[in-house]
Parts: sequence; C-alpha cells; structure tokens
Amino acid sequence: MHPLAPLLRTVLNTTSRIAPRLSGRLAFAAFVRPLGRSRVRPAERALLDRARLGALPVRGRNVVTYTWGDGARPVLLVHGWSSRSSRFSAFITALCDQGYSPVTFDAPGHGDSEGRASNLRDYREIIGRLHAEHGDFEAVVAHSFGVLASFVALHDGVVAHRFVGIGGVAEFDHLLDAFRTRLGLHERVERDIRGHVERVLFPGEPAIWERLTATYRPACPRPSCSSTTRTTT
Repeated sequence: MHPLAPLLRTVLNTTSRIAPRLSGRLAFAAFVRPLGRSRVRPAERALLDRARLGALPVRGRNVVTYTWGDGARPVLLVHGWSSRSSRFSAFITALCDQGYSPVTFDAPGHGDSEGRASNLRDYREIIGRLHAEHGDFEAVVAHSFGVLASFVALHDGVVAHRFVGIGGVAEFDHLLDAFRTRLGLHERVERDIRGHVERVLFPGEPAIWERLTATYRPACPRPSCSSTTRTTT
C-alpha cells in the first residue's frame, strides 16, 4: 500500500471531477515514483567494483551504466520496479564466465542513478542508447517491469537474438489497473492518466496503447526480422 494512499485517493478522486488534466498529471507523478530505493547487498559489492561505470544523461538526470567483459557478445540486463541492476549479480557472473559481456543500468530513481521517478519512455531511451553503443545484443534478460520496457524497446528497433523474461509484466494496462485498484481510485482517474501519457509521454505516436504490450508485433522492417528475437518466460 502506498504510504499516502488515503490522501492520494481523496485528492485524485476529487480533482478528477473538476480538473481532469491536473488529475492525470498528479496521478501519473505518483504512479511513476518507486517506493524506496534498493541498496547494494554485501554479496553484490565485489562484482559492482569490477564494473566499468558509465553515465547517460536522460532528461536532466544521470543514469549509471555498468559493463563487464571485453565488449564481445553483449547481453543486456534490465531490472524491475523499485529494484536495481546489482540484483542480477548471479546472472552477470555466469555470463562473464561464458565469455559474454554483460551490460546493465540503474533506471532513474533506482539504484545509484539520479532522479525520483522513472517510466517506460526513460527505459526505452536508455535501452536504445545502449544498443547504439554496444550493437545488437546476444540476449536481453529482464525482470518484472523491465520485461515490458524491453519489449517496447524491441518494438522500436533494438535487436536481441534471444529474450528471457522473468516474472514479467506483459501489458501497461495491467499496471494502471493495479495502481487504481490499490489506491481505490475512480475509473475516471485512470482515464486522466491515459490522457496524460498520450499528451506528454508519447505525443504524436500512433497506436501507443497497442504498442505498450509484450504481444504487439510491429510491421517487419527487414526480411530476417521474424527470427531476431526468441522469447523465453
């Protein structure tokens, strides 16, 4: 339960009746803010100390990136909500042992990155920029919210030869429904959030709600694209 649930419920349900756009903006601000910031566990510290650190500026916040290996056979790891990249330490160690080059990041508002909030647009941009830097990924390994975010990036042209989703969220609609139910919000508040997402997060992008699902299949840009990604859950 959100610590401010009773107050949020009253404010958002009331505001939605008289100012839907303000309601959408306020509700979205609560929706995209993680509840707490995960800390590095003692068992994860040695692995992080061996990483090559990088920084990506994303909408005024520095996002910390981590890489291991010699750059060959890159594998991207994408953490979930209220988590951090160091939670993949066992995967990273195993990938290094097999000659892969793990690549990961702490999303805004998570881990050691700056900011207080994050969203699908941030994840999509970060994944896209890491793809541009490291090239096509041998695989993407993602957890929870990171699964949906990774699929959104793959829909937009990021290439991975394999995909592994762990405890994944398949649809953005599910996240909105869960948020509304958890706080006891009126259905119109969810409509207000959707309006905010369309106007502010993805303005002018067609079929955005169809694209924010793991099952969306965009038109194939090249003859071989149907075989570039294999999904394992």
